Amino acid sequence: MEIIWYGHSCFKFSERNLSIVVTDPFDKSIGYSLPKLKADIVTVSHDAPGHNNVGAVKEARVINGPGEYEIGGVFITGVATQQASGDKKKKVEGKNTLYVFDFDGITVAHLGDLDHVPTQAQVEEMGNVHVALVPVGGGGGLNSSQAAEVISLIEPAIVVPMHYKTESTDLKLDPLNKFLKEMGLGTVKTEDSLNVKKGNLPEETHVVVLEYKH
Repeated sequence: MEIIWYGHSCFKFSERNLSIVVTDPFDKSIGYSLPKLKADIVTVSHDAPGHNNVGAVKEARVINGPGEYEIGGVFITGVATQQASGDKKKKVEGKNTLYVFDFDGITVAHLGDLDHVPTQAQVEEMGNVHVALVPVGGGGGLNSSQAAEVISLIEPAIVVPMHYKTESTDLKLDPLNKFLKEMGLGTVKTEDSLNVKKGNLPEETHVVVLEYKH
């Protein structure tokens, strides 16, 4: 299967003879330019301009909450997580749904705007994850150290960082190098896309940095 990043938390997954999926499409306020997209499924992690512009994706069925779904051969599990609030008097700031997609045995987890380390029960609900798309830049999502902790819990074969500061967005987020340093890595070569096959998954967790399409 192929994974393409469009910036922020928006990706497209495609695999021959299976549904095409787009995650968390954003609006113009984020700074990235989103091309015209067509898909069978669009998922929304939470109701915010950077994640819920479903009108930008043509002909797609919208999934915007927890549950189990099967569309065009793709099995999707949505796991609810509450977003923490900076104000201790307020227990909950909003809801976030992380999604696990099963493409004929290859599993991809999109963590949305997860902003805290999930519970053991939530990790178990995700099951075995081959590829994890993880927010790493803080803001409304995980910061670099939290991201590293979550990755150690999930133990995916491949990690793709998302939701961090780039030259195309004015959002107050940390840059990628902060996360790479947390993972004990230096400069990582960016890839245009990620092609995943069952037979070529690394045994130890490998970080892949994608160049955003625009």
